[in-house]
Amino acid sequence: MDTSPKLLVVRNLTKAFVNDHAPKTVFSGIDFDLAERDSLAVVGPSGCGKTTLLLIIAGLLRADAGEVLLHGNRIVRPSSETALVLQHYGLFPWKTVAANITLGADIQQINISDTELMNVKRDLGIESLDALYPAQLSGGQRQRVALARAVLLRPSLLLLDEPFAAIDAITRERLQANLLALFRRRGFSMITVTHNIEEAVFLGRRIIVLDNKQKGIKTMIDNPQAGSTDFRNNPEFFERCLELRKILEDAG
Repeated sequence: MDTSPKLLVVRNLTKAFVNDHAPKTVFSGIDFDLAERDSLAVVGPSGCGKTTLLLIIAGLLRADAGEVLLHGNRIVRPSSETALVLQHYGLFPWKTVAANITLGADIQQINISDTELMNVKRDLGIESLDALYPAQLSGGQRQRVALARAVLLRPSLLLLDEPFAAIDAITRERLQANLLALFRRRGFSMITVTHNIEEAVFLGRRIIVLDNKQKGIKTMIDNPQAGSTDFRNNPEFFERCLELRKILEDAG
């Protein structure tokens, strides 16, 4: 397990929404830490609050109780240290790939060198797409562009909400490998929300399982081999997937 300093601290997080004029608790008492250069996956049944948790960490949604600290600073609004990648890409259809990739860095006035830009494009295999528009791209290519835009913000923490859900299985595995290459080379931490058991096990050095019954964390699994490119072919990968599947069957 990574023992580097804590990047993210989540303490006693609680969130409820009003439904039919009555509050409905999504989750309560959420507690976990994330070290620098570490990865976490969040899984659980629909409605358990996975995306809600991610949006609170991103500073886009307020919790009802508890706190989120990033480098010791309480998160109450979006931070330049975090970047969020959504399932539906968030690309501007009237902008070229080149303009979409650099948009976030331009807005935040981050000076990106030609070398850095080319390296990120090469890591993601999109260096030949600059002149195209999102409508001309496949789903996998659009997600690569969204990832490139996020990592060029040089985040300490990358947040991913079902980033590969709408992509076929083989392309999904390639994108996961692309993401791990960026993770190793650029040194950010990441939290991936996913419904996919294999994706959670492949990407998350720890896996949090949220539970509709308990309205919080059902269990947390240590998964230290995650992040290695050959883990998918390791017998421990299949054992961990089976373990996680059994836990999720009881988490509905």
